[in-house]
Amino acid sequence: MTPFKVYILGCGSALPTLRHNPSSQIVEIRDKQFMIDCGEGTQAQLRRSKIRFTKIGHVFISHLHGDHCFGLIGMISTFGMLGRTAPLHIYAHADLKPLLQSQIDYFCQGLEYEVVMHAIDPTRHEVIYEDRSLTVTTVPLEHRVPCCGFIFAEKQSLPHIRRDMIDMYGIPVSQINNIKNGMDWTSPDGEVIPASRLTEAAEPPRSYAYLSDTTFKPDIVPMVEGTDTIYHESTYADSELARARKHFHSTASEAATIAKEAKAKQLVLGHYSARYDNETQMLKEAKEVFSNTILANEGMVIEIFN
Repeated sequence: MTPFKVYILGCGSALPTLRHNPSSQIVEIRDKQFMIDCGEGTQAQLRRSKIRFTKIGHVFISHLHGDHCFGLIGMISTFGMLGRTAPLHIYAHADLKPLLQSQIDYFCQGLEYEVVMHAIDPTRHEVIYEDRSLTVTTVPLEHRVPCCGFIFAEKQSLPHIRRDMIDMYGIPVSQINNIKNGMDWTSPDGEVIPASRLTEAAEPPRSYAYLSDTTFKPDIVPMVEGTDTIYHESTYADSELARARKHFHSTASEAATIAKEAKAKQLVLGHYSARYDNETQMLKEAKEVFSNTILANEGMVIEIFN
């Protein structure tokens, strides 16, 4: 099975602390790397995680609060100094384009690669990126500014060829792709061998949802239902529920409720308030609702499994 990994670069919130960096993650799937959010200090976290800058081709920004995008201009500048020539695609609310372009024009004159901006509508649940192996779909969230999450969903692979059956029927190599795509094989004596007999089902596709920042929003459950791993903001413990409502954030137990109702396999908590010296209480409250819950931490690499 090809790797599907999530690198946690930052899982803190807006106020700086010595324990956590602002939000940023790298999703690695089938040798491609995608960045989600780019808070201040993300470049240093990339270095610490030994992630090659040149492999990042697409950046997805959930919303335009500084702890999710202040690292962009520095990273763009560094890419230029390293001689990047490949385009960098950024998916974000339309308001980011003029803000970022003015910074690029001032700080990054002579940039030798293109920064391609893709405006997304955070109020819509739709596919915003697709290639042969993956789709990225938005999930509308509810925050103080327009905000959305992202679902990274692997496409179903073609079935595996059964080498023993191919050898037994003497099927030429030139026909293997046709059989993988469902075409039956007719032997020289006229016998039709179904493609299902010549193949084995591939592993089920995997998926990962990034949900930050948002107040408790149960209506997103159908959008993320069946997702293997969900990262959901858990800025506060239950004792700060009123504060969570005021600032349009969620508690850890609310994040767990979303994961439970969505029938996820794993929940990752993150986006912790700076008021906490540790996240033990939030983990306890989440586990009471959804047992397979873990705490995000900088440097963590999460493997996505079915």
